[in-house]
Amino acid sequence: MHVFAAVMTGKGTGAISTIQIFGDTAEIILQRIFKPAGTKPAIFKPGKILLGTITRDNETIDQVTIGCEGPGTIAINCHGNPLIVEMIMQLLSRHGAKLLTAEQMLCKTLAAQKHINTIELEAQLAQPRAKTIEGAKIVINQIKAGLSKKAAEWLSNIDTTSLDRTTADAKQILETSRTAKLIIYGCTAVIAGPPNTGKSTLLNCLAGRPKAIVTDIKGTTRDWVSSRCQISPLSVELIDTAGLDCALSTTIEKESQKRAVQISEKADLVLLVLDNSQTEYQLNEKFLEKIADKRILTVLNKSDLPAKLDVDKLPELLDNPVRISAKFGTNIDKLLQKTRAVLGVDDFDLKLAVCITRRQEKLVKQLKKAKSKSEAVSIITELLNGRLSV
Repeated sequence: MHVFAAVMTGKGTGAISTIQIFGDTAEIILQRIFKPAGTKPAIFKPGKILLGTITRDNETIDQVTIGCEGPGTIAINCHGNPLIVEMIMQLLSRHGAKLLTAEQMLCKTLAAQKHINTIELEAQLAQPRAKTIEGAKIVINQIKAGLSKKAAEWLSNIDTTSLDRTTADAKQILETSRTAKLIIYGCTAVIAGPPNTGKSTLLNCLAGRPKAIVTDIKGTTRDWVSSRCQISPLSVELIDTAGLDCALSTTIEKESQKRAVQISEKADLVLLVLDNSQTEYQLNEKFLEKIADKRILTVLNKSDLPAKLDVDKLPELLDNPVRISAKFGTNIDKLLQKTRAVLGVDDFDLKLAVCITRRQEKLVKQLKKAKSKSEAVSIITELLNGRLSV
């Protein structure tokens, strides 16, 4: 077995950094570079903490504490200066340790626990990437319940449950996973619409601080501006785009609108902002065609001014709008409520079985199309015990 080393703390300067070493000969490598305080030799026993220095060619690099977490698993707690951390990592590499990322190391140490299945392992790895508390709860639930438990039930009941029931379960899990991933990993909402409808003002209002320039001049935003905000249970990246003007006069305007369309096509949600004080909504019809399959929430802004827009003339795609005043913060709570509803996260059950990785999603898609019970067993077994590439 190789010896692996990884920096487990975040990047940048900190008071303390932790370097984890894992492998059968981790102690041998440490004995070459660690000099314990006092005269007694270092003995690496699980649960023992040692004080001493990391040295290179009899030169002290740093004073550290060594935590012996278990057989072949040791943590070096050093000062958080990135230069010190890098010197220790290079020293470990020089003595035969293979350097990994924190995620790769976590995967190695968890995989060494023979009782853990692959779904549990993936959930452990996904926890640090969850953007919200609710997302973390969904991920944690997959360890002993959720998809892990569901897959075990599929195998246990394969002889007594119809294949149609299993494939129907798989289909439902895939549908539920689409919403769960928004809560776990965050989502993107594009603020789009004609020029001067208050898109930048809305971005600033939702972000809670000025991010975009706001003026009365038509077409102020030439490129996209983004900000992240919390719309519980979601972490949402808001993107303010250039106004979608039917009359284009410059190459810059054309390119800006092209980017706005491209970003909108990739977004999880389009907040389509219209000016409620204008008689016409002045929106490019080709843009509506491109986002027809997206989740769309129509926002009628400037409700502080006399209403002139006839909502009955809006395309069916833009029905059920919400009226707000981004300038004065009017009805923003209602906008957030509708955002959650459109994205399907209102009252989402955090204990449901869901796919949290591409590997899981790929296999559950295969299970949905399984033609025989033997094929289903093979897929479910791979789902539970398949190998991960690290």
